[in-house]
Amino acid sequence: MENTNPVILETTEEGVAFVILNRPDKRNAFDEMVISGLSDVFETLKSNDNIRLVFIKGAGGNFSSGGDLEYMERQARHSAEDDEIDAHDMAMMLNKLYKLPQYTVALVQGGAYGGAIGLIAACNYAIATEKSHFCFSETRLGLVPSVVAPYVLEAIGVKNARAFMPSAMPFDAHRAQAMGLVQEIAIDAQDLAKREEIIANLVFSACPSAITETNAMIDEVKDKEIDARLIKETAKIIAHRRSTEDGLEGMRAFLEKRQPKWAK
Repeated sequence: MENTNPVILETTEEGVAFVILNRPDKRNAFDEMVISGLSDVFETLKSNDNIRLVFIKGAGGNFSSGGDLEYMERQARHSAEDDEIDAHDMAMMLNKLYKLPQYTVALVQGGAYGGAIGLIAACNYAIATEKSHFCFSETRLGLVPSVVAPYVLEAIGVKNARAFMPSAMPFDAHRAQAMGLVQEIAIDAQDLAKREEIIANLVFSACPSAITETNAMIDEVKDKEIDARLIKETAKIIAHRRSTEDGLEGMRAFLEKRQPKWAK
C-alpha cells in the first residue's frame, strides 16, 4: 500500500535515518502537515542515540518546490496572529534540524525553492545533482525569506544572500556549490547514491559523541572574537575530550593500529 504520510522516517539497524519529503505530486511542497511532520521527526531523532547519520531527500526526483500554493492561500485568510504562529512553527522546525546532534546531509535532486533551501542550509552537508536548480522565490510572491535567513546567511555569506535572496534569481548546482550552499555535485541519481555511501562510511568512522560535541562547539565558537577567553574555552573542550572514555578509546585505537569500537 502506498505511503501517504507527507513526511516519512526510515531507519536502518546500522544507525542511518532517511527523512523523506513525500508529496511527489506537489513536488514535495511545504504545508502545515509537512512542517509539523518534519518537526516531529527531528524531535524523535534528537533523542535517538542509535542514529548516527541523517539524510534528507524528496520523493519523486524533486527535493521541494517550497511553499504549497493552497497552503499559502489558507495563510492569506488567517489573522496576523495565526500567520505568526505558522511562521514560528516553520522557524522552530528548521532550528530543530540545525541543532540535531547527528551529522545531517541534504540529498538534492531537481528543484529546491524557498523554504526548501532553508532545509539544505541547516544541514551539515549537502550533495546536489547536475540538474538541481535553486531559487529564493519568496520576493516574487511579495514575501521575505526571513525564516530561512539565519541558516542561509551562515551557509552562503552576506554578499551572496544580498545577490540572490532579494532578486529571486535562479541558480544552478555549480553556483550553489561556489557559494557554499552545497558541498558536492553528483552526475546523476546513481552517482548521488554512491556519494551517499561514501559520506556514510566517513561518518561511521567518526565517534558519535565527538560529532555531537563538535556540532555544539561550532555553534558556541562561531562569530566570537578570538581572545584569551575563547582560547581558554577551546583548550578546555579538547582537554576534557582527551579524558573521556571515547577520547581514550580513540587514542588507544590509533596507537594500537586498530579500529575504534564505534567504527562500522
